Amino acid sequence: MLFIPKSMIEDPHYPNIVLSFSYRGYQIELDRGDWQGQEIYTAWVNHDQGCAVAVPWALTRKIALRQAKNWIDRRLDSVS
Repeated sequence: MLFIPKSMIEDPHYPNIVLSFSYRGYQIELDRGDWQGQEIYTAWVNHDQGCAVAVPWALTRKIALRQAKNWIDRRLDSVS
């Protein structure tokens, strides 16, 4: 049985996509939120087979974008 804490139900996190763009055939979406008063960024990568959280958290938008692009580059390099 799946247990979902009551706090998650009362205060769900809705994505706040602040930037979205294509990179090498993938769509990167950058979500801005906060954790314990600190602004953080999460990068989602969408592709034809689904989506993934490429960067669970980063302290700046620049770091999140660089890590998301690196995530895509590693996937594409491993295929070729």
